[in-house]
Amino acid sequence: MLTKNLFRKPKNELEGYDKLLKVPSPSIPDEMCVVCPDCKRMILSDELMDNTYVCPKCGRHFRLGARQRIGLLTDEGSFEEMDADMTSQNLLNFPEYDNKLKHARLDSNEKDGVLTGLCKIMDAQCALFVMEPYFMIGSMGTVVGEKITRLFERATELNLPVVGFTVSGGARVQEGVLSLMQMAKTSAAVKRHSDLGNLYVSVITDPTTGGVAASFAMEADIILAEPKALIGFAGPRVIEQTIRQKLPEGFQRSEFQLEKGFVDMIADRRQHRTLLHELIQMHDRGVRG
Repeated sequence: MLTKNLFRKPKNELEGYDKLLKVPSPSIPDEMCVVCPDCKRMILSDELMDNTYVCPKCGRHFRLGARQRIGLLTDEGSFEEMDADMTSQNLLNFPEYDNKLKHARLDSNEKDGVLTGLCKIMDAQCALFVMEPYFMIGSMGTVVGEKITRLFERATELNLPVVGFTVSGGARVQEGVLSLMQMAKTSAAVKRHSDLGNLYVSVITDPTTGGVAASFAMEADIILAEPKALIGFAGPRVIEQTIRQKLPEGFQRSEFQLEKGFVDMIADRRQHRTLLHELIQMHDRGVRG
Protein backbone atom coordinates (compact mmCIF):
# COMPACT_ATOMS: atom_id res chain seq x y z
CA MET A 1 0.00 0.00 0.00
CA LEU A 2 1.26 3.44 -0.88
CA THR A 3 1.67 5.82 2.03
CA LYS A 4 2.28 9.53 2.17
CA ASN A 5 5.73 8.91 3.68
CA LEU A 6 6.89 6.58 0.92
CA PHE A 7 9.11 9.12 -0.84
CA ARG A 8 10.30 11.06 2.19
CA LYS A 9 14.01 11.42 2.63
CA PRO A 10 15.30 9.28 5.52
CA LYS A 11 16.31 11.30 8.55
CA ASN A 12 19.85 11.22 9.81
CA GLU A 13 20.73 10.17 13.37
CA LEU A 14 20.89 13.74 14.67
CA GLU A 15 17.26 14.33 13.77
CA GLY A 16 15.94 11.82 16.28
CA TYR A 17 14.94 14.61 18.61
CA ASP A 18 12.20 15.54 16.13
CA LYS A 19 10.19 12.59 17.41
CA LEU A 20 10.12 14.13 20.86
CA LEU A 21 8.94 17.43 19.47
CA LYS A 22 5.99 15.75 17.76
CA VAL A 23 4.74 14.18 21.00
CA PRO A 24 2.14 16.60 22.34
CA SER A 25 2.99 18.08 25.73
CA PRO A 26 0.58 16.78 28.33
CA SER A 27 -1.99 19.37 29.30
CA ILE A 28 -5.07 19.49 31.46
CA PRO A 29 -7.84 17.67 29.57
CA ASP A 30 -11.33 18.99 28.98
CA GLU A 31 -12.63 15.49 28.22
CA MET A 32 -13.86 12.85 30.66
CA CYS A 33 -10.59 10.95 30.33
CA VAL A 34 -7.12 11.30 28.88
CA VAL A 35 -4.34 8.95 27.79
CA CYS A 36 -1.01 9.49 29.51
CA PRO A 37 1.62 10.05 26.79
CA ASP A 38 4.22 8.09 28.79
CA CYS A 39 2.55 4.93 30.09
CA LYS A 40 -0.47 5.05 27.71
CA ARG A 41 -2.88 4.50 30.59
CA MET A 42 -6.35 5.98 30.25
CA ILE A 43 -7.07 8.21 33.25
CA LEU A 44 -10.37 9.70 34.31
CA SER A 45 -10.19 13.50 34.49
CA ASP A 46 -11.55 13.51 38.03
CA GLU A 47 -8.91 11.00 39.10
CA LEU A 48 -6.19 13.09 37.49
CA MET A 49 -7.44 16.26 39.20
CA ASP A 50 -7.55 14.52 42.60
CA ASN A 51 -3.94 13.47 42.04
CA THR A 52 -2.84 17.09 41.34
CA TYR A 53 -2.63 16.33 37.61
CA VAL A 54 0.05 13.67 38.02
CA CYS A 55 -0.40 10.29 36.33
CA PRO A 56 -1.17 7.83 39.16
CA LYS A 57 0.62 5.01 37.34
CA CYS A 58 3.89 6.46 36.02
CA GLY A 59 4.10 9.86 37.75
CA ARG A 60 4.03 11.93 34.56
CA HIS A 61 3.40 15.57 35.50
CA PHE A 62 0.79 17.16 33.26
CA ARG A 63 1.24 20.81 32.39
CA LEU A 64 -0.55 23.24 34.74
CA GLY A 65 -1.82 26.74 34.14
CA ALA A 66 -0.62 29.38 36.59
CA ARG A 67 -3.95 29.83 38.38
CA GLN A 68 -4.45 26.08 38.65
CA ARG A 69 -1.05 25.77 40.32
CA ILE A 70 -1.80 28.65 42.67
CA GLY A 71 -5.10 27.01 43.60
CA LEU A 72 -3.36 23.73 44.45
CA LEU A 73 -0.54 25.35 46.40
CA THR A 74 -1.89 28.28 48.43
CA ASP A 75 -4.34 28.53 51.30
CA GLU A 76 -7.84 29.22 50.05
CA GLY A 77 -8.46 32.93 49.53
CA SER A 78 -4.96 33.95 50.62
CA PHE A 79 -3.48 34.89 47.23
CA GLU A 80 -3.38 38.66 46.71
CA GLU A 81 -2.40 39.34 43.13
CA MET A 82 -0.03 42.20 42.27
CA ASP A 83 0.20 44.19 39.02
CA ALA A 84 -2.71 42.28 37.51
CA ASP A 85 -3.35 44.84 34.75
CA MET A 86 0.15 44.94 33.25
CA THR A 87 0.22 43.84 29.61
CA SER A 88 2.92 43.59 26.93
CA GLN A 89 3.09 46.13 24.10
CA ASN A 90 4.64 45.87 20.66
CA LEU A 91 7.37 48.37 21.50
CA LEU A 92 9.57 47.47 18.52
CA ASN A 93 6.73 47.17 15.98
CA PHE A 94 7.71 43.54 15.45
CA PRO A 95 5.69 41.96 12.61
CA GLU A 96 2.67 39.91 13.76
CA TYR A 97 3.54 40.41 17.43
CA ASP A 98 0.20 42.07 18.19
CA ASN A 99 -1.61 39.02 16.83
CA LYS A 100 0.58 36.66 18.84
CA LEU A 101 -0.19 38.59 22.01
CA LYS A 102 -3.90 38.50 21.23
CA HIS A 103 -3.87 34.74 20.71
CA ALA A 104 -1.71 34.20 23.80
CA ARG A 105 -4.26 36.06 25.92
CA LEU A 106 -7.07 33.96 24.48
CA ASP A 107 -5.18 30.69 24.93
CA SER A 108 -4.18 31.38 28.53
CA ASN A 109 -6.98 33.68 29.68
CA GLU A 110 -4.20 35.77 31.22
CA LYS A 111 -2.84 39.22 30.37
CA ASP A 112 0.80 38.11 30.33
CA GLY A 113 3.24 35.32 31.09
CA VAL A 114 3.45 35.43 34.90
CA LEU A 115 1.21 35.87 37.95
CA THR A 116 2.67 37.48 41.06
CA GLY A 117 1.34 38.19 44.52
CA LEU A 118 1.46 37.57 48.26
CA CYS A 119 -0.03 34.40 49.75
CA LYS A 120 0.05 31.82 52.51
CA ILE A 121 1.12 28.21 52.19
CA MET A 122 -0.25 26.30 55.16
CA ASP A 123 -0.28 29.59 57.10
CA ALA A 124 3.32 30.40 56.11
CA GLN A 125 3.37 33.84 54.46
CA CYS A 126 5.45 34.38 51.32
CA ALA A 127 5.66 36.17 47.99
CA LEU A 128 4.85 33.99 45.01
CA PHE A 129 5.31 34.11 41.26
CA VAL A 130 4.06 31.47 38.85
CA MET A 131 4.87 31.59 35.15
CA GLU A 132 2.10 30.77 32.66
CA PRO A 133 2.96 28.00 30.15
CA TYR A 134 0.00 28.80 27.89
CA PHE A 135 1.10 32.39 27.31
CA MET A 136 3.80 32.02 24.63
CA ILE A 137 5.36 29.15 26.60
CA GLY A 138 6.03 31.51 29.52
CA SER A 139 8.50 33.52 27.44
CA MET A 140 10.08 36.46 29.25
CA GLY A 141 9.27 39.93 27.95
CA THR A 142 9.40 43.32 29.62
CA VAL A 143 6.19 42.73 31.59
CA VAL A 144 7.32 39.36 32.94
CA GLY A 145 10.63 40.86 34.05
CA GLU A 146 8.97 43.93 35.56
CA LYS A 147 6.38 41.95 37.51
CA ILE A 148 8.97 39.55 38.95
CA THR A 149 11.27 42.46 39.84
CA ARG A 150 8.44 44.27 41.62
CA LEU A 151 7.56 41.11 43.53
CA PHE A 152 11.12 40.73 44.79
CA GLU A 153 11.21 44.41 45.75
CA ARG A 154 7.96 44.04 47.69
CA ALA A 155 9.26 40.89 49.39
CA THR A 156 12.44 42.76 50.29
CA GLU A 157 10.43 45.57 51.89
CA LEU A 158 8.39 43.09 53.93
CA ASN A 159 11.26 40.63 54.61
CA LEU A 160 9.25 37.83 53.05
CA PRO A 161 10.57 34.66 51.41
CA VAL A 162 9.92 34.27 47.68
CA VAL A 163 8.69 31.08 46.04
CA GLY A 164 8.84 31.00 42.24
CA PHE A 165 7.58 28.47 39.69
CA THR A 166 9.34 28.79 36.36
CA VAL A 167 8.36 27.57 32.91
CA SER A 168 9.76 29.28 29.84
CA GLY A 169 11.08 28.95 26.34
CA GLY A 170 13.43 31.85 27.11
CA ALA A 171 13.56 35.57 26.35
CA ARG A 172 10.86 36.86 24.02
CA VAL A 173 12.46 37.46 20.62
CA GLN A 174 9.73 39.94 19.59
CA GLU A 175 10.99 42.37 22.24
CA GLY A 176 14.66 42.06 21.34
CA VAL A 177 17.22 43.57 23.71
CA LEU A 178 14.41 44.91 25.93
CA SER A 179 13.61 41.31 26.77
CA LEU A 180 17.25 40.39 27.38
CA MET A 181 17.58 43.33 29.78
CA GLN A 182 15.12 41.60 32.11
CA MET A 183 17.79 39.03 32.95
CA ALA A 184 19.94 41.69 34.59
CA LYS A 185 17.00 43.51 36.17
CA THR A 186 15.51 40.44 37.81
CA SER A 187 18.94 39.22 38.91
CA ALA A 188 19.63 42.55 40.65
CA ALA A 189 16.30 42.31 42.48
CA VAL A 190 17.10 38.74 43.58
CA LYS A 191 20.50 39.92 44.88
CA ARG A 192 19.01 42.79 46.93
CA HIS A 193 16.46 40.40 48.41
CA SER A 194 19.20 37.88 49.25
CA ASP A 195 21.54 40.48 50.78
CA LEU A 196 19.04 41.01 53.60
CA GLY A 197 19.08 37.31 54.39
CA ASN A 198 15.74 36.47 52.80
CA LEU A 199 14.95 33.04 51.39
CA TYR A 200 14.25 32.37 47.72
CA VAL A 201 13.06 28.94 46.55
CA SER A 202 12.58 28.23 42.85
CA VAL A 203 10.61 25.28 41.52
CA ILE A 204 11.58 24.50 37.95
CA THR A 205 8.94 22.94 35.72
CA ASP A 206 9.02 21.66 32.15
CA PRO A 207 10.47 23.38 30.19
CA THR A 208 12.67 26.09 31.72
CA THR A 209 15.23 27.29 29.18
CA GLY A 210 16.96 30.32 27.69
CA GLY A 211 17.18 33.65 29.50
CA VAL A 212 14.94 32.53 32.37
CA ALA A 213 17.17 29.53 33.12
CA ALA A 214 20.22 31.81 32.81
CA SER A 215 18.85 34.30 35.37
CA PHE A 216 16.34 34.12 38.21
CA ALA A 217 15.36 30.45 37.79
CA MET A 218 18.82 29.24 38.81
CA GLU A 219 19.68 32.00 41.32
CA ALA A 220 17.59 30.68 44.19
CA ASP A 221 18.94 29.57 47.55
CA ILE A 222 17.13 26.26 47.08
CA ILE A 223 16.37 24.92 43.60
CA LEU A 224 13.67 22.28 43.28
CA ALA A 225 12.54 20.68 40.04
CA GLU A 226 9.59 18.60 38.92
CA PRO A 227 10.44 15.14 37.55
CA LYS A 228 11.70 15.01 33.95
CA ALA A 229 11.60 18.79 33.52
CA LEU A 230 13.79 20.12 30.70
CA ILE A 231 16.30 22.59 32.16
CA GLY A 232 19.00 24.36 30.20
CA PHE A 233 20.00 27.36 28.13
CA ALA A 234 19.96 25.97 24.58
CA GLY A 235 17.74 22.99 23.85
CA PRO A 236 19.08 19.50 23.11
CA ARG A 237 18.29 19.77 19.40
CA VAL A 238 20.30 22.99 19.03
CA ILE A 239 23.24 21.49 20.92
CA GLU A 240 23.21 18.31 18.82
CA GLN A 241 23.17 20.26 15.57
CA THR A 242 26.00 22.49 16.82
CA ILE A 243 28.40 19.81 18.05
CA ARG A 244 27.19 17.17 15.52
CA GLN A 245 27.02 14.53 18.23
CA LYS A 246 24.22 12.52 19.78
CA LEU A 247 23.47 13.56 23.36
CA PRO A 248 23.02 11.02 26.17
CA GLU A 249 19.54 9.85 27.14
CA GLY A 250 17.83 12.25 29.51
CA PHE A 251 20.28 15.07 28.81
CA GLN A 252 19.16 18.32 30.50
CA ARG A 253 16.26 16.66 32.29
CA SER A 254 15.92 17.39 36.00
CA GLU A 255 17.38 14.01 36.98
CA PHE A 256 20.47 14.76 34.87
CA GLN A 257 20.77 18.25 36.39
CA LEU A 258 20.45 16.83 39.92
CA GLU A 259 23.32 14.44 39.21
CA LYS A 260 25.45 17.35 37.94
CA GLY A 261 24.64 19.55 40.94
CA PHE A 262 22.49 22.19 39.23
CA VAL A 263 19.36 21.15 41.13
CA ASP A 264 19.07 20.51 44.87
CA MET A 265 16.10 18.17 44.84
CA ILE A 266 13.51 16.64 42.53
CA ALA A 267 10.14 17.29 44.12
CA ASP A 268 6.95 15.52 43.09
CA ARG A 269 4.12 18.02 42.70
CA ARG A 270 2.11 16.18 45.33
CA GLN A 271 4.81 17.16 47.87
CA HIS A 272 5.10 20.84 46.95
CA ARG A 273 2.67 22.32 49.44
CA THR A 274 4.09 20.47 52.46
CA LEU A 275 7.70 20.77 51.35
CA LEU A 276 7.55 24.51 50.65
CA HIS A 277 5.83 25.12 53.98
CA GLU A 278 8.59 23.24 55.78
CA LEU A 279 11.34 25.15 53.95
CA ILE A 280 9.73 28.51 54.73
CA GLN A 281 9.26 27.61 58.39
CA MET A 282 12.80 26.29 58.66
CA HIS A 283 14.25 29.58 57.43
CA ASP A 284 11.81 31.90 59.22
CA ARG A 285 13.75 34.60 61.05
CA GLY A 286 10.65 36.18 62.53
CA VAL A 287 11.40 39.50 60.79
CA ARG A 288 8.62 41.25 58.93
CA GLY A 289 8.45 44.70 57.38
